[in-house]
Order: sequence, then C-alpha cells, then structure tokens
Amino acid sequence: MAEIILVTGGARSGKSTFAEKLALKLGNGRAAYIATAQIFDDEMAQRVKVHKSRRFNNWANFEAPFDADKIFPTVTENVILFDCVTMYLTNWLLTKNLDAKNIFTEFEIFIEKLITAAEKSCATVIFVSNEVGAGIVPENKLARIFRDFAGLANQKIAAHSEKVFLVTAGIAVDIKKFAERI
Repeated sequence: MAEIILVTGGARSGKSTFAEKLALKLGNGRAAYIATAQIFDDEMAQRVKVHKSRRFNNWANFEAPFDADKIFPTVTENVILFDCVTMYLTNWLLTKNLDAKNIFTEFEIFIEKLITAAEKSCATVIFVSNEVGAGIVPENKLARIFRDFAGLANQKIAAHSEKVFLVTAGIAVDIKKFAERI
C-alpha cells in the first residue's frame, strides 16, 4: 500500500516548490508528476511554464485534468506528486450541474476514486492542495460549493495521509505530527 502525504497552504505559499523538493528527496532524485491544470489563457500558460521550468529530466510527467485515477496504475516511479487537488476539483466541478440533488454523492465518489487509486499504487503519493477555508464565505453558489468541496477533499485526503504539511511563507510544518487525536 502506498504512503500518502498532503501538502496544503494558501496561494503563493510555496507548497508546490516544497512538494517538488520533497518528492525528489523521497524518490532519490526521480519522481512522477501528475499535473491537473488546463490552459485557457496566457496568464495560466505562464503559470504552467514556471512550474515546468522547475522540472528536468528526473521527472516523468503526466497531464490529467480529468480521470487522474487512471494514471496512477501506469506510473513506475516510487514517488508521485499530484499537483493539485483544487485544480482537479475545479475541472470536475465545472462539468457538473450544481443544482443536481446528487452533487454531494457525486463529489464523494469522485474524491474516493482519487484516494483509492493513490492507495493502490506502490508509490509514495504527495497531494498538493490549496487551503481555502480561512477566507470569507463567497457570495456566489459555485464559489461556496467549491470552497466546501475543497475543504472536504482536504479532510478526506488528510485522513488517509501519514503526514500533512501546512506551508506558509515557504515554511512547511507537519501539522499531523502535532494533531490532537480524539
């Protein structure tokens, strides 16, 4: 069974850079990268370019804005970096009818498929995800559903994780190490 690690933090906190360094350290200089972003404009293209510029030949790269669970069985590296859960959730959420009565059930199936795929792999899987719960309640329905589902996804992944790092100002702290067990 795989070891799962969650790396979370706010926007521009340094979580992806930390996760990349951790992946290479754990993988002895080699790791797989599952990228979930879709490029729709020049600004996003630039963001992806910056991320790619940090990765050299020691990365096996996979692009999976959808159905990422199908990628895990194909990876042969010992460490998989999944960046990021919230982008992956966004891609999925934008294909859904937000008024559907079963949207929550669909979400639970969606996130469980991802976690199960990670657990079935033989690799250490590092999930990167944004911490979005520290802000105000958004004014529109899509943003509220996204915030709620992102928080729930982080909780579900954290529950399956050996370590959970919170990154702030480029500094990572393993918060699960200090967690109160109730």
